[in-house]
Amino acid sequence: MLRFSTWKSIAIVAMTLAAILVVAPSMLSPAHYEQLKARLPAWLTPPTIVLGLDLQGGSHVMLEVDQADLLNTQIRNLRDDVRRILREEKVAITGGIGTIPRGVQVRVADPADREKILPKLRQLRNSFSANLMGGPSPLDVEASPEGVIRITVTDLGLTDKSRRAVEQSIEVIRRRVDALGTREPSIQRQGDDRVLVQVPGLQDPEQLKTILGQTAKLEFRLVADPGQNPGETEELEQTDQEGKILIEKQVMVQGEDLTDAQPGFDQQRSGEPVVNFRFNIRGAQKFGDVTSKNVGRLFAIVLDNKVISAPRILTPITGGSGQISGHFTVEQANNLAILLRAGALPAKLNIVEERTVGPGLGQDSIDAGKRAAYVGAALVVVYMLITYGVFGVFANLALFVHIAFIFAGLALLGATLTLPGIAGIVLTIGMAVDSNVLIYERIREENHAGRSILASLDAGFNRAFATIVDSNVTMFVAAAILYFLGSGPVRGFAVSLALGILTTIVTAVTMTRMMIAVWYHYARPTKLPI
Repeated sequence: MLRFSTWKSIAIVAMTLAAILVVAPSMLSPAHYEQLKARLPAWLTPPTIVLGLDLQGGSHVMLEVDQADLLNTQIRNLRDDVRRILREEKVAITGGIGTIPRGVQVRVADPADREKILPKLRQLRNSFSANLMGGPSPLDVEASPEGVIRITVTDLGLTDKSRRAVEQSIEVIRRRVDALGTREPSIQRQGDDRVLVQVPGLQDPEQLKTILGQTAKLEFRLVADPGQNPGETEELEQTDQEGKILIEKQVMVQGEDLTDAQPGFDQQRSGEPVVNFRFNIRGAQKFGDVTSKNVGRLFAIVLDNKVISAPRILTPITGGSGQISGHFTVEQANNLAILLRAGALPAKLNIVEERTVGPGLGQDSIDAGKRAAYVGAALVVVYMLITYGVFGVFANLALFVHIAFIFAGLALLGATLTLPGIAGIVLTIGMAVDSNVLIYERIREENHAGRSILASLDAGFNRAFATIVDSNVTMFVAAAILYFLGSGPVRGFAVSLALGILTTIVTAVTMTRMMIAVWYHYARPTKLPI
């Protein structure tokens, strides 16, 4: 039991030194950390412990799906689908495709044509919603004797679209926030139509609002020619110059076909900031076809229903890449590239609540957590020294290594340390010492029963080990449940608790046993000091 191989001792010492090295960068000031980072190669960036919103401050934003904008988007999609069906079936209509408050309508005078397209229009229900099978319809399709066909969005269909928009928005928001260079944002769904975004360490809420406030819906449309059907065109505002411009409603290429977007500078003309983009195969084919068939026409680049620029197509663009210019600043070009890379939000999100947590409040929490940890650790250290003497020294040394292992694990995992996480660490301090108490009390009982020193030590570790494992496994299961079922700070508590449980097995059992083995080898006691 007290025979430790050399490689085991070296492994334990190496793990301890490695944990200290991993934790050390987190103890540095931001300025010193940046100096250390600059001296090391890029692939050897030292990890640090990420502090949560309650510890370092940051931005808190509540977003809500704009129901009116979502409904307008669905009406536009319905109009495009109806136009496609009419073209496929070669059905003539009177007066174009009109819009009504919650849908679209068309007038088909020929009864035979109406009977031909009604089944196709009713099939739009299946593509409109994916999870209303067998339930109430998300779309109402009605035909009047006069030949007017109305397709309207029901309340159930709008609610379902809102819920799905939130689900899709969460991942888009995460990609956008990560591109800002921040770490560990908390993005959670709130009800059917809201998203909560918390970004620790970001003290500039305006930058976050700029990134989150745009849907980044990019479209490429042709500028309308004079005399085109008014029902097929619309006027949109321009961002690069005053006034509005008339463009076609039909979207030729959508931004969802983009594979990359990067800020850059126009090398051929003024050197102003631009955004260079690249399409996937499908987008490149569409873009090439449109530019080949419309040489000489103006091609509008539309972002969130505003025309960024409308350059003239001079030659076919078949390479699958292009450039967006619009008198941008460097920051605007960078933000636009982030938005396009992350993808478009499925609906407009309005900011309904905004809070900035200052670093002062976070510092108060850190100070309170430190005091609790210091007082708790000090009381444990004193108790172990008074109760178990030299064995208490071994337990205290193992306790400090235990804490280092926890912080090293947090840094390597990139987990966020919150105030509840600090509470979890304080809890694991008591749990780690409790394991040593079980071992020492068992050793004391065996020694009082008349066993030799070696036999008492061996029995203490072997017989207490099963109890330690059982209790820690139970706590680990509880931590896992908290992690998978909880969110936010509850997860932070679960992570620190789980790490503390895992390191307890190493420090309270293996490391303590190694130190006792070394002590016994050199001290050769005739009586246990316990």
